[in-house]
Amino acid sequence: MADHDRIEGSVKQAGGSIKEGVGKLTGDEKLKAEGRAEKVEGKVQNTVGGIKDTVREGDKRR
Repeated sequence: MADHDRIEGSVKQAGGSIKEGVGKLTGDEKLKAEGRAEKVEGKVQNTVGGIKDTVREGDKRR
């Protein structure tokens, strides 16, 4: 089962992409920057979740 952080990170990435797109369409630089920041946050959280999954799988194999 996927780690909660991976799921939440993916949701943040998607939300950030939407914000960034809306910011581009409206010319709102602040919204665009917030979207980019959210995407990065989501990527980091997703990576942390992946590491947790890997560690968890390694523990099961022992």
